[in-house]
Amino acid sequence: MKLQDQVAIVTGSAAGVGRATAIMLAKEGANVVVNYTKSEAEARETVDAIEALGRKAIMVRADVSDDQQVNVMVDRAVEAFGRVDILVNNAGTTVMIPFKDMDAVTEEGWDRVFAVNVKGVFFCSRAAARVMRQQGSGCIVNVASIAGLVAAGSSIAYAASKAAVVNMTKTMALGLAPIIRVNCVAPSFIDTRWNAPRPEMLPKVAERAALKRVSKPEDIAEVIVSLVTSAAFVTGQTVPIDGGQFLA
Repeated sequence: MKLQDQVAIVTGSAAGVGRATAIMLAKEGANVVVNYTKSEAEARETVDAIEALGRKAIMVRADVSDDQQVNVMVDRAVEAFGRVDILVNNAGTTVMIPFKDMDAVTEEGWDRVFAVNVKGVFFCSRAAARVMRQQGSGCIVNVASIAGLVAAGSSIAYAASKAAVVNMTKTMALGLAPIIRVNCVAPSFIDTRWNAPRPEMLPKVAERAALKRVSKPEDIAEVIVSLVTSAAFVTGQTVPIDGGQFLA
């Protein structure tokens, strides 16, 4: 196991990509902090799955857009495990608004999307980096979106927030080097409950993709974990995960 006894914090890991990533990191030997905001029962299921693999896990409820709650979460990780080696900034939110309907984007909605998707990544990274710097090593992987790279996504606010994450990955990679590597993944449409209200999108996305299918959470988790375990000389990079949907 490549991550034997290392400690990972995975934000938004009650379900979906976060849960898949937490479990995959545990399979590589990591102990995991499972972060959630509302889905306590599902977070417990993630913890149970990790413990079934013989690894340790704790649940920490924290809104990543709240700097104080983030600091408490990292403190809990250190209290429980003594260190923090890996941070996966997966927690995110959106508003579903067509690009043409700009008047439907409220200031409150815009601010909430940026608070979680942008401030949350910064707050979590800053708090974890304090520990990682003291240790002399660490790895951060941000979960952006293909919407941060091309004109796509659930709303202008969401796309703009994910573009900010892509750029922040580069600036943090410079700021935290050479001790901490910072990379990013940019998934396309994922078959999760988040997209369950849009079942008509699955065949459309699959048809446009070169690989002719829609990604599962495990597809994204696999790339995230590879950036942690097998990319020692890679930092500041964003990896699109779209099955070849945006090659043209």
